[in-house]
Amino acid sequence: MPVASGRAPLDRAPVDLVAADVATFDVAKRLPAGTPALVVLQRAGVDFDVHEFEADSSERNFGLAAAQAIGADAARVFKTLIALVDNRPYCAIVPVDRQLALKALAAAVGGKRAEMCVPATAERMTGYVVGGISPFGQKRQLPTVIDDSSATHRTIYVSGGRRGLDIELAPAKLVSVLAAVVAPIATA
Repeated sequence: MPVASGRAPLDRAPVDLVAADVATFDVAKRLPAGTPALVVLQRAGVDFDVHEFEADSSERNFGLAAAQAIGADAARVFKTLIALVDNRPYCAIVPVDRQLALKALAAAVGGKRAEMCVPATAERMTGYVVGGISPFGQKRQLPTVIDDSSATHRTIYVSGGRRGLDIELAPAKLVSVLAAVVAPIATA
């Protein structure tokens, strides 16, 4: 059941978010406690579903645990990773059952070298905790690259901005709202 609906232009820049938007989030739509990610999607007029589940903070693989909790194929549940390409931060989105190919990420954005950010740096850059980093509503929206396998699914799941909250939406909407690059950046 769509929680919010509307149409977002396909050729738009990433949606900006201000702190006041989270405070004035429309709770009449019966959405879970407003996260910046949900606010961005609602403002963009994107159709999406929200899936809440019990998250275990001791879990080491939040993505696979989320897939199991919501009963989704792991290939449709995507994790949000923060990496540096030539010392510039990027958001990389890959299926939870695969790994980020750092060389492929660098190539996708015209860089030479990529490395993962340490968790504390990723949290500081995005404003989210590891296991709940959403590609939407980050403190400063990072340039985003999503694995091309996303296009093989009608809908995919990404973090809604906290552990135990996933958003289901069409991959094209994710690409549109984030002005993301689509490239083969995942490896087995």
